[in-house]
Amino acid sequence: EIAAHFEEVYGARVSKDTISRITEKVAGELAEWSSRPLDPLYPVIFVDAIVVKVRDGQVRNTPFYVVMGVTTNGERDILGIWAGDGAEGARFWLQVFSELKNRGVDDVLIAVCDGLKGLPEAITTTWERTVVQQCIVHLIRNSFRYAGRQHRDQIVKALKPVYTAPSEAAARDRFAEFAQAWGGRYPAIVRLWENSWAEFVPFLEYDVEIRRVICTTNAIESINARYRRAVNARGHFPNEAAAMKCLYLTTRSLDPTGHGRARWVVRWKPALNAFAITFAGRFERTTH
Repeated sequence: EIAAHFEEVYGARVSKDTISRITEKVAGELAEWSSRPLDPLYPVIFVDAIVVKVRDGQVRNTPFYVVMGVTTNGERDILGIWAGDGAEGARFWLQVFSELKNRGVDDVLIAVCDGLKGLPEAITTTWERTVVQQCIVHLIRNSFRYAGRQHRDQIVKALKPVYTAPSEAAARDRFAEFAQAWGGRYPAIVRLWENSWAEFVPFLEYDVEIRRVICTTNAIESINARYRRAVNARGHFPNEAAAMKCLYLTTRSLDPTGHGRARWVVRWKPALNAFAITFAGRFERTTH
């Protein structure tokens, strides 16, 4: 991609080896970024995965896990990126979260994830009072797997009263209406929500401002889209290090200062107040 750009703009040919040597300078910066000190408290962290094709003898799908945090100032901070090593889930995640704790993260109020194996146990082992929450964005996205493209907008509209309900009882009523309307055509969507209900329910206990932070669909999707666009443009990578370099450079580009931080929500003060009240004691102790 870089070689093609050079040729198109400058009429000069640059070999891939030369470009690789130049971009190798990023490796030191990546190592420094991956070990930088972090904030003592993150009100919310999100754990997500990007599948990258890596040619290691043969081309295989390798998951790269991204942990994003929302800071006490309402900024998005990419805490780190890790290549899945194929290890048993709980052990891998415990290493990831122990690393975050060693870099200064003393407490996390809410961890949002999508049922990755061993992840909830590793979170509560590292930060025992953290609430593990099923990601609403992933739940909606996973629902689309079973829905015809022509019905997606209608399904989103029908599910919105469920996750915006004022209480669990109201959410159950709205979900019963959804199941009655769509269960005949898409029973797998109904089953998906039923199976995820226990992890979804904590969301309903929060103030609307906290819900808004957790369910900022556009913010999560825009980051994922940037990563996917960068990865898909290259087809596959010669090794994990090359893929990691690409993801890191994409992370840098998310923030003009190069630190991977950017505003997460516009109306942060109401959310800050809601967090301070809901998680009284923990919030003040860690932020002062």
